[in-house]
Amino acid sequence: MPDTAIELPEGLRKALAHFRARFGIEFSLWEGATGRLLHRAAGQFSGDELLRAELVRRVADRGAPEIVDDGDVAVLVAVPFQFAARKTAVAMAPLAIQPTRASSGLAALARMMNCGEHEAAEWLAAQELWTPASIVRCAETVVALLNADSKAGKLEREVEKLSKSLSGTYEEICLLYGVTQNLRISASDEELGKLTLDWLEECLPAIGVAIQFLPVAEGRDATYRARTRTQLLAAGDFPFDDARFSAMTQHLDLNSRCGPLVLNDQATSRDEWPFPEVRQLVVVPLAEGDNLYGWIAAVNHEEGAEFGSVEANLLHSVGAIIGIHSGNRELYRQQAEFLASVVRALTSAIDAKDPYTCGHSDRVARVAVRVAREMRCGSGMLNTLYMAGLLHDIGKIGIDDHVLRKPGKLTDTEYEHIKSHPELGYRILADLRQLSDVLPAVLHHHEQWDGRGYPSHLAGDATPLLARITAVADAFDAMTSDRPYRKGLPLERVDEILREGSGRQWDPAVINAYFRCRDDIVAIVRQERANLSLDVERWHE
Repeated sequence: MPDTAIELPEGLRKALAHFRARFGIEFSLWEGATGRLLHRAAGQFSGDELLRAELVRRVADRGAPEIVDDGDVAVLVAVPFQFAARKTAVAMAPLAIQPTRASSGLAALARMMNCGEHEAAEWLAAQELWTPASIVRCAETVVALLNADSKAGKLEREVEKLSKSLSGTYEEICLLYGVTQNLRISASDEELGKLTLDWLEECLPAIGVAIQFLPVAEGRDATYRARTRTQLLAAGDFPFDDARFSAMTQHLDLNSRCGPLVLNDQATSRDEWPFPEVRQLVVVPLAEGDNLYGWIAAVNHEEGAEFGSVEANLLHSVGAIIGIHSGNRELYRQQAEFLASVVRALTSAIDAKDPYTCGHSDRVARVAVRVAREMRCGSGMLNTLYMAGLLHDIGKIGIDDHVLRKPGKLTDTEYEHIKSHPELGYRILADLRQLSDVLPAVLHHHEQWDGRGYPSHLAGDATPLLARITAVADAFDAMTSDRPYRKGLPLERVDEILREGSGRQWDPAVINAYFRCRDDIVAIVRQERANLSLDVERWHE
């Protein structure tokens, strides 16, 4: 007869070890619900299996250790215990309670063990003696140990599960924190998307992750940079190009309010699924309200397992953040476009007011930007300076036409009147918060380095740099342009005037920058007026 009926799970093997350690002998194991033999102890003889199975079921139902066969020299103890969720086993073994040479005692033991008296005598001689009470107490102790082991194992699994959950939550929090820390209005969607994909590649058990941004503008009509076609950013082994990814989102009929979509093998193994390279998928919209800006997706689980709520929730959180950021950037761009339209309208109004100087503001703006580039000013200042150049004379809208268009020399009164245009321009633009950065140039572009300018008689560095650069560009274009009352001065004479005025009328650093890029400036003013973007970084595209 084999010692083991079936391969035992680890929990039952540990239980047998506890019984062996406490009682010093092997126990047989039975399944409590069915009475099926799970393990027969070595050296124990088989009895009537049907009767034994019925006995096991009754013991399992009663749920407490008990002596089920009471003899003169030995007893049969049965110990029920739980070894898995809602699963009970019964451990059973004969235990000697006293030695005897009486044939009646050996005969009873032989019947209990289903063996001959000689074999029963040999078995009895090798056994440690117990009392029935100590057998039950020891059995109860073993059950308590097994219950403690079971509880400890359950707690250990719960701790491990909690640890994994906390680890995943920590990674998610770190990822979301990293994303939010990079939410700068100056950071493009694409820059934020690349950073996000790097983090997701580390956190998600996905072979590939990707973000597809949708277009927000048509053609190249936008003043400021705007996406005009879809753009796919991917990390890892992502199986799609931009067109294929678009085909998949169209096939899935997704929209801005669809929430996370999770597909696993059950869905992707169907014949109607047209993307065999995708076995598991999580895709989430990048949206703000009804405005859809793209999609974020994780494809194919690293271990071939299923994606679930953890991956879906993480992508949903990231998608919401990027969607809101994209919405804010688009709103900011639309406001900038509106502002650009206002600036163009105001510039057109200046030209209409004084047709003799048409194009002057645009040339001043472009010359000022070139000088500022030479001085290594940042892109933000270049954009502000260009708008300041366009609007520096906006106050002339409030100057009388007969003074503004007078072909001859101005009287002192007329000159004082025209000198009021910087303050008039300041007041015109003062309530436009979006144009607050250009106000220093509008108000102070007629200040002088020695303090003899107007309207505030500022000297040296007290005049804002925007205004000092605009002043040089304004003077250059005014001297080189034809007016009704005079022809433009030759470039050589203009250079002489600028050199003579350096350190008196104009900032020497600005004048030095002018001469370093003088050839470029001459080329700029000789060009026909171009429909340039207000975003000066786009001039080189």
